[in-house]
Amino acid sequence: MKVEEIFIAVLAIIFLIPSVSFAENGNGERIYLNRCAMCHGIDIKGTGLLANKSIPPTPDLTTPAFKNRLLDYPGVIVSSIILRPNGDLIPKTLRENGVKLPAFTWAVKDFRDLNEYLTGAISKSK
Repeated sequence: MKVEEIFIAVLAIIFLIPSVSFAENGNGERIYLNRCAMCHGIDIKGTGLLANKSIPPTPDLTTPAFKNRLLDYPGVIVSSIILRPNGDLIPKTLRENGVKLPAFTWAVKDFRDLNEYLTGAISKSK
């Protein structure tokens, strides 16, 4: 089994099996507002203060294509935090714009809560 296949299996376990205390909505929203909204915006449409200060610009998470991707791959947004497919893009954008985020130790519950919050926010968007 390849490393990628193992990683995908682990993500499936994290995002598809409910936690003992199902996601606390306030926690997911709090994480998003403190760590993601500066680029993705409060409306999750890529309208944050730093949205156009990265190359490529921050994507709109409410597009039909992204919604379909989210349905096909649960946890895709949150897994991108782990995988960092754009390498140093997020840290570089923050550094270049003088934004310092406090250290954060991610727990499985945080990933689940953030995923639940984003899934709900994206499904409600027009």
